[in-house]
Amino acid sequence: MSRQQGNHADDMEEEYEMEGVDDMMDEFHGRDGGGSDSDVNEFDYMNSRNQDTTAAQARGGRDIQGIPWERLNITREKYRQTRLEQYKNYENISQSGEVSEKECKTTEKGGSYYEFRRNSRSVRSTILHFQLRNLVWATSKHDVYLMSHYSVMHWSSLTHTKSEVLNVSGHVAPCEKHPGSLLEGFTQTQVSTLAVKDKLLVAGGFHGELICKYLDRPGVSYCTRTTYDDNAITNAVEIYTSSSGAVHFVASNNDCGIRDFDLESFQLSKHLPFSWPVNVSFSLPMNIWLFMSYASMCILLCTRPRMVIASLRGHSDYSFASAWHPSGLTFATGNQDRTCRIWDMRNLSNSVTALKGNLGAIRSIRYTSDGKFMAMAEPADFVHVFYVESGYKREQEIDFFGEISGMSFSPDTESLFIGVWDRTYGSLIEFGRRREFSYLDTIV
Repeated sequence: MSRQQGNHADDMEEEYEMEGVDDMMDEFHGRDGGGSDSDVNEFDYMNSRNQDTTAAQARGGRDIQGIPWERLNITREKYRQTRLEQYKNYENISQSGEVSEKECKTTEKGGSYYEFRRNSRSVRSTILHFQLRNLVWATSKHDVYLMSHYSVMHWSSLTHTKSEVLNVSGHVAPCEKHPGSLLEGFTQTQVSTLAVKDKLLVAGGFHGELICKYLDRPGVSYCTRTTYDDNAITNAVEIYTSSSGAVHFVASNNDCGIRDFDLESFQLSKHLPFSWPVNVSFSLPMNIWLFMSYASMCILLCTRPRMVIASLRGHSDYSFASAWHPSGLTFATGNQDRTCRIWDMRNLSNSVTALKGNLGAIRSIRYTSDGKFMAMAEPADFVHVFYVESGYKREQEIDFFGEISGMSFSPDTESLFIGVWDRTYGSLIEFGRRREFSYLDTIV
């Protein structure tokens, strides 16, 4: 369901200009241009580009991204206001945000559920397609995987070191033999979406490519091309464990197909064709799939037997993000109308609530594994963390500058990682869960 765009990652800056994302202010960037590529030319920061910001430095007054506001001709507050006024949200349906905004609830901001730990500029997170922002995945509180140009990188927040896991700039071919695998592999794959879980990595490409790699094995295990259609972008991949205990992954493409693969044999176990391109997320407890299409409507589908459970109406544009609460009873959808809607399986006639972003579309949604928090990411500058048990009435607003390539909670809920795409200030921002150990006060 993503819009087809140019074939080169180098065209991303032009893509942002075409879509009207606001021009960065000359005081901040020293150039005319679009996108989120900032370029501070007033000073020579070549020696400090890769300097990280620690929690101690941030508490001492340093900007978490290392932006030297005191040396620029604009304050952070003024630049933030300008961004809010000038950022242009991409819409497929004109003025969809204005329509949906009226239904959004007012939330209580000021929560502090996750606290800043470190901003690492030595690892750069990048984006290929402006509508697809699932390129950051944490497998533990210290291990995170992300796209950096043509490489999948591993970052250790424990040792503050990075390593390349997969490079797709050249030729990539499987070193294992499986029926249906393309032994000739691919050349210069443009990765549009990514999923990493436990020891498995699945990368989806612009032309229907799927590359599977086990992190504890050398080489690539499996390569396939799901479709040879002209519009074959892989919109999303999701790794899950079925009710039988088998590990699967599901890929959704712009060719209007959903494909489910068994990872033990790397065989296609299910192909669901539709009449429109889709994104999909899966609820294991309920054995239900949530499909988001080009239309503003989302569909809940049971696959055994195949049956439409409900058509969800409420959004006024196209949806590109969704996530299920771990209970399987509620789920969230993110839309280009700048809202995130919460739905309850026990009453699907209307959404439970609608939450509003500040700048643009809701491009990514994640729940913590304990279900206590939900994070939603806008295309740039803001990640909102909601306290679920408050009925989504209380939130922490994380505020920075740059396009968001993805975000991920660690499986143990202790860490939250946010990928920021920017020529100068591109980085990986790490937050840690804030804990209240009040019982210790009684000991002191």
